[in-house]
Amino acid sequence: MEEINIKDFFVYLKHYILAFIVFIVIAVGGVAIYDNMVKKPIYQAQTTVVIAKSDNANVEGNNASAATLNDINASQKLVLTYGEIAKSELVLNRVIENLGLHSSVAELKKNLVIKPVDDTAILSITAKDLNAKLSAMIANEIAKVFAEEVANIYKTENVTQLSVAFTPESPANNTLTRDLVLAVAIAVLGVVAFAFLRFYLDDSVKHNDDVEKSIGLPVTAQILKGDIKTKRTGGELIVERLPKSIVSENIKSLRTNLQFTAVDRDIKSILITSTNAGEGKSFVSANLAISFAQADKRVLLVDCDLRKGRVHKLFGLPNTEGLSNLLAGDLRSINKYIRETKIKGLSVITCGTYPPNPSELLASKKNNRLINVLCEHYDVVIFDGAPVGGLADSVILSSFMDETLIVVKDSSTAKNDLIAAKDSLQKVGANVAGVVFNLVNRKSTKYYNSNYYYYGDTK
Repeated sequence: MEEINIKDFFVYLKHYILAFIVFIVIAVGGVAIYDNMVKKPIYQAQTTVVIAKSDNANVEGNNASAATLNDINASQKLVLTYGEIAKSELVLNRVIENLGLHSSVAELKKNLVIKPVDDTAILSITAKDLNAKLSAMIANEIAKVFAEEVANIYKTENVTQLSVAFTPESPANNTLTRDLVLAVAIAVLGVVAFAFLRFYLDDSVKHNDDVEKSIGLPVTAQILKGDIKTKRTGGELIVERLPKSIVSENIKSLRTNLQFTAVDRDIKSILITSTNAGEGKSFVSANLAISFAQADKRVLLVDCDLRKGRVHKLFGLPNTEGLSNLLAGDLRSINKYIRETKIKGLSVITCGTYPPNPSELLASKKNNRLINVLCEHYDVVIFDGAPVGGLADSVILSSFMDETLIVVKDSSTAKNDLIAAKDSLQKVGANVAGVVFNLVNRKSTKYYNSNYYYYGDTK
């Protein structure tokens, strides 16, 4: 079982601040409504009676002695028996009749608590009712009728009422403060428990994980997520439109790191892929191509995602003919498919018509020849491949490339998917340069600075 990092969990818990607020408000509001509008107030009145030994009850003058220790012990033993008498049908039927109650003996007994006071000969009688005045009347009437019935049964008057039950001023079940505290505690613990379960079961790759140790791949770059939406920046080509943004700096760092991975050789062909769709590989491909072009390189971006390619959308280019059409036709007409962009030094080959057999086209000798031709005419050729998960397209392409990068979405891509993608690529001899973390939460990194622009929505 994987060790749980408490510090990481508390960082993860910050994502549930809104859940904490919502659940606390719901819990407190629910309790307040229930206690004030639904729950009926119950009033409670109490009286006490004392049980005394009766041998000297009628003796007067000097012959009347004080109760001895033996008398008290004997009285304590009587308390348990007398308690049963106090809540018997004999007593309760008379109480119901005397007070004109509309409840049965069983219903009345549910609202009574008759018990001895510890280590004494005193019996406590507590009555509960929705009517405050009636609760006191019931308690006093039980004490009275109980004393009379004991006198009839034992022919002695040894029960004395010590205290009179008064009408209570406030309900006994007014527990609003306690209920509110419990509601807040339960809401907080519930959210924490849910968050902990999700954190424990979360198998996603995170930028602060030791990816090199657990996955066996270096982190080549991380691209921060922010609040500037791509619609407001004019599209996803952030490196062109916001060259001073931190995202642009992230891309430039990726470019530099790639160059350092191959000090003794030129990197001509780079494949950008991902584990699954929606992780931002096309965004990384396009902006990395722009970054190389800004470094005075002759760059070609080739859309090799022959299933859902969208490079043409990023650059606003037509996609009537592209790579699939080129591979199905004559390579000598290659110039027909290369489209210039507004960015100096950057050209694009779109994916073209979506073919029924993309894997066969990419695995063909013609494609291998095409890659060699393109690398001869350009300084850097970047291939935007299809996701590896469940597809052979990028696995096939990777064997032709100098470097392959895997784009993962921070805290979203599953570790098992990344491991499977890495294994698939390495089995065909691909040179996997590393992992690019996309959409990293800027507030959880040391690079946070409010003066920068950030990469937001990639859809």
